[in-house]
Amino acid sequence: MAEILDGRKVARTVLQSLRGRIEALPRRPGIAVVRVGEDPASAVYVARKTQRAERLGLHHEEIHLENTVDQARLEAVVDDLNARDEIDGILVQLPLPAHVDRTAILDRIDPAKDVDGFHPDNTGRLSQGRARFVPCTPLGVMLLLERTGVSLSGKRAVVVGRSNIVGRPMAMLLEQANATVTVCHSRTADLQAHLAQADVVVAAVGRPHFVKGEWLKAGAVVIDVGINRLEDGSLCGDVDTQAAAERVGWITPVPGGVGPMTISMLMANTVAAAEARQG
Repeated sequence: MAEILDGRKVARTVLQSLRGRIEALPRRPGIAVVRVGEDPASAVYVARKTQRAERLGLHHEEIHLENTVDQARLEAVVDDLNARDEIDGILVQLPLPAHVDRTAILDRIDPAKDVDGFHPDNTGRLSQGRARFVPCTPLGVMLLLERTGVSLSGKRAVVVGRSNIVGRPMAMLLEQANATVTVCHSRTADLQAHLAQADVVVAAVGRPHFVKGEWLKAGAVVIDVGINRLEDGSLCGDVDTQAAAERVGWITPVPGGVGPMTISMLMANTVAAAEARQG
């Protein structure tokens, strides 16, 4: 039976480790979150981020704009946050409305305040192994993998999903940890064959129970990034957790696995941004 990687427990440890760093700064770090529209999931995520920032004693602001906001207005909000000295980190909550050019908005954020790690300057740095900010979910996954005590060097890792937010940066981090990495996705031919050889699996494809338990290698470490809501209102990941837990060595629960790590890494990136800007 698999050991459970408790993301809530690890996240608490991360947040506690930040307190001394925050106290050592000339002023408390500041984070601003921009939310557009009334997407229920976005509202929940932003509330959780605000709660963590409050508990850590960070200066935090939420800018909530109507769903009809135009490109120029949203760009002006980002420009204002870029210019404000008390704001060390800026996060634009995704998704944005279809009429907004998401790429242009994310590219407009000052790279030194891009605590989500989505700016091309930061993704370029990551690709060269000299990251300023790493996207929060892949960074949290790496910390969870570290907690297993399993060395990644020489291991076969499969990332299922190729988004710029999770899949691609995840593959880069695993490769930099000396794993041999394969990136798969929903159109990969014979995904099962790739997974059968994987010592480490990171599932981030956004489909409920897409990865079947019997496809996985015995003893593998499985990180389930997916969070999907079923028709009955319950949440599940991209992995068939119940079946997988009978075969693998380690697995993350959904919820309570990667999600808490993502928020704690956002706080860590914000503190790092404040240290760089104030130091």
